[in-house]
Amino acid sequence: MRGFKGGMFGGGFRTGRKFDAADLQLIILALLSEQPRHGYELIKTFEERSGGFYVPSPGVIYPALTYLEETGQAEVEVSGTKKLYRITESGQKRVDDNSELVEATFAKLAAIGEKMARVREVFDGGEDDGRDSPFDRHGAGDVHRARHLLRSALRSKFPWSKAEGARIAAILERAAADIIRGEAKAGDETKTDG
Repeated sequence: MRGFKGGMFGGGFRTGRKFDAADLQLIILALLSEQPRHGYELIKTFEERSGGFYVPSPGVIYPALTYLEETGQAEVEVSGTKKLYRITESGQKRVDDNSELVEATFAKLAAIGEKMARVREVFDGGEDDGRDSPFDRHGAGDVHRARHLLRSALRSKFPWSKAEGARIAAILERAAADIIRGEAKAGDETKTDG
């Protein structure tokens, strides 16, 4: 898939632009094949399916829609200032001819959406509804509280001098190194116990 390269989610999206123009047009057509949509609905659909990871700007979506309309792959129905886009027979053929790429892209968006949801839950500390949360079992509640304490401490010191900024950066770098080393040590202990 041309539009998926590298990224923080292992084989996920590229940093910056998430799709190349041709892949974006194809995925827009696939969404239009599900139902006619307005441009802003397409933006929201990308956002929902990726769990907020990919929210294309109007400056990306509308030129793609214009291209699809000009090439006869989509048609538009104008109602006042709103435009409702529908896929044409030509556009549906393009989707059908590239169904494997479409399915793989939708699967990747769903996987990224699930990962984003898990990340949000960890950073939100999980829901406190009195039930045993998997996040509490993994100490995410403690991490959540510590993260908020750190944010509060940083805010209380801001603005800081250059020297104070260097001191704070050194503390954060040591903490990051300790976190990484701790994970490696825990992994080593597991190996020696088994």
